[in-house]
Amino acid sequence: MTDSHGIEFEGTRFWVIHRRQKYGPFDYEWSADFRGVELLYAGVKFGEYCSIEELFADLKPFGLPMSVVSVTSIVMGCVLFSVFHGFREGERHELVAHRLKEHGFDRFCPQNSGPKH
Repeated sequence: MTDSHGIEFEGTRFWVIHRRQKYGPFDYEWSADFRGVELLYAGVKFGEYCSIEELFADLKPFGLPMSVVSVTSIVMGCVLFSVFHGFREGERHELVAHRLKEHGFDRFCPQNSGPKH
């Protein structure tokens, strides 16, 4: 990871660093009925996961760079997959790195997942 691009994790929250600017935190929380998961950007709901067939997410109102939106989509997908499948934190970070590389976002791959803010 360089200073200009990366991912920083703190528990379930993460930040995307793009061109030395930090965006986030991105996070999730269970809906009140525990039947779905709300997706959050800086504490504001931007989407919801109800089931494998029903997912809504829209970051357009925040005016984020397209790279940030793409990386966030990959990382959030990995975070949710990891939670639903009981992955440990290290396994989640490995999955994130693999998926980022797979989609051409190697420069964002987390090297050190601890908080740095």
